[in-house]
Formats: sequence, structure tokens, C-alpha cells
Amino acid sequence: MAEADEGRMAEVQTEVFGNRQRFRIYWYMLSKKEPVGVREIQRGLGISSPSVVSHHLDRLKGAGIVSVDEYGKYTLESKVEVGVMQAFTRVGSFMLPRFAFYAVFFTTSLILYLFLFGGNANVYAAVFGAAGSLFSWYETYRVWRRKPF
Repeated sequence: MAEADEGRMAEVQTEVFGNRQRFRIYWYMLSKKEPVGVREIQRGLGISSPSVVSHHLDRLKGAGIVSVDEYGKYTLESKVEVGVMQAFTRVGSFMLPRFAFYAVFFTTSLILYLFLFGGNANVYAAVFGAAGSLFSWYETYRVWRRKPF
């Protein structure tokens, strides 16, 4: 059973990440809350032809990632958690690196600590907080750069 799951994940990874244009379409659909049409995707991504979008959507549909309703609108059926997608999470209509949450936490904690304790702050605690904050922001930046477009 585990081999079948691994085979399925490899197929999904090939379908989504095997083509840059297809991945851009998938990413665009992730940022939308409602079903989207072929022309909307074409205009939103600046793709030259609706047939190109339709081809990629058909490939995603064949992999079970998207479905189409009776009005020709496409909806994501499953979220792909392979490759670079494991490092991102959806917040509203934005896709953010997961490290961003740690970066905000460490930065906020450091600022609050320094604000509350001011001149009486422990130097080691401040250095530890600053290191955690810097490391988290650096990792957030690195993941953001790996975004495919």
C-alpha cells in the first residue's frame, strides 16, 4: 500500500512540477478561493492562448488535482504537498513560507522583551532572541526565492 501511495505522489509531482506553466496555473488556483475559468487563468497569468491553459488543466484533471463543474469552472480537489510546496502555506489568498510565522513570532517576542525590560534585559536572552529572529527571516527569504516564478 505504501508503494502505491509513493507512486501516486510521484505521478502528482510529475504532473504539477514537471512543467513550469502548469505549476504557475496550479499556484494561481491556490490563490483563488472560488472556482476559476480558463480565460480568467489566461488573463491572470498572461498566457498567450486559452488552449494552452485548457491543456494544462486537462493534465491536472487527469491526475485528480482539479475538477471541472458544469459551467466550465475549475476547482482544486487536492493540495499538493511535495517539493517546494511543503514549505508554503495558504493564508487567505496569499501563499506564504511557513518560516514566516516563526520569523514573526521571534521578532515580536524580541521586541516585546526589549520593550518590557528595557535596560534590565538579559544580554543572553536578547542575543538568543535576535539570533532566532534573524535565522527565521533568512530562512523565510530563502524559501521565498525558491518560488517557481
